[in-house]
Amino acid sequence: MPDNSFDIVSKIEMPEVHNAVQQAMKEVQQRFDLKDSHSNIELKEKDNKILLQSSDEYKLKNVIDILQSKLVKRNVPLKGLAYGEIIPSAGSTVKQEITLQQGIAIEKARDIVKKLKDSKLKVQASIQGDFVRVAGKDRDTLQSAIALLRGSDFGIDMQFTNYRTN
Repeated sequence: MPDNSFDIVSKIEMPEVHNAVQQAMKEVQQRFDLKDSHSNIELKEKDNKILLQSSDEYKLKNVIDILQSKLVKRNVPLKGLAYGEIIPSAGSTVKQEITLQQGIAIEKARDIVKKLKDSKLKVQASIQGDFVRVAGKDRDTLQSAIALLRGSDFGIDMQFTNYRTN
């Protein structure tokens, strides 16, 4: 009977994203090269999306760079962002949508479970909705499972939470 467990989650702190968007918008308004570009960054917290708008693709790329630098400074993982395509909009402007990924997708969760099973570690991994729970007999096995997963790249940002020992 496994006594020890931890959860693998992938979540983004929305207050940090909100602060980063505000800082980026402030910098966009103050930068000389973006002065008349009608650039805008809008956070839609309910939809977990960031909407970017600018006068052309080059200026949009600059806005993205500013936003990314502010997100990194606030410890928001860039792996948790999914960039949509650049869409031409009204008035010769362009838009782009960035989706903030909350939770682990089923395909990624299956990859994580498969990686743990293939490693021959004595742990049980189970998919629990949008996170993966890993349980094992002793702490050392769980710590080696964490080290194995940190060394692997699944294309998502993983946090290891709810570490329980008995």
